Amino acid sequence: MEVNPNLSNKAKYDYKLVKLAIDGDEQAYAELMDRYRDAIYYMLLKMVNNKNDAEDLTIEAFGKAFRSIHQYTPKYAFSTWLFKIATNNCIDFIRKQKANLVSIDQDEKEDEVVTPPLQAGTLDPEEDMIKNQKVDLMWTVVDKLKPRYRNLIKLRYFKEYSYEEIANELDLPLGTVKAQLYRARELLYNLLKNKGHHLK
Repeated sequence: MEVNPNLSNKAKYDYKLVKLAIDGDEQAYAELMDRYRDAIYYMLLKMVNNKNDAEDLTIEAFGKAFRSIHQYTPKYAFSTWLFKIATNNCIDFIRKQKANLVSIDQDEKEDEVVTPPLQAGTLDPEEDMIKNQKVDLMWTVVDKLKPRYRNLIKLRYFKEYSYEEIANELDLPLGTVKAQLYRARELLYNLLKNKGHHLK
């Protein structure tokens, strides 16, 4: 694929990382994330004015970018493509926020349970499906994953470890943990979907 000759050296280096990532290089995913995580986070923080939401939206943005990274073309900088994904995802989150608040209020009234309303808006389809599956089904599906992905899913969703705790447990850089977990989550989502279990 022809690279735009007007791209900066930084953008050209990003494209090299993208090609490595597409070929399965986990470190390339982690490096791309490290290069832009802070910039994406602070941009989103200005949009939502909430640190927790900004962090969740940052994770979602990278997850969506990594899942569709093969669609990136070097006609423009990777950073431009990534920021567009992050911005659009954040706009969708803001639009859905009111609807989610109403839905949660209606669902929880009968049980008189108070649920933090913003949490509903932070789940993407993979997260939503993973959190709603029965434990026995989850174990069956998770065991089909490769060991490294299986371990990440178990730590994150069964033991509810934070990203930092997983990094410490596995002695891996935080960026690598997040990059691999995105891919593990996508694989798990596809397995669940193929078994005919749909989102609620």
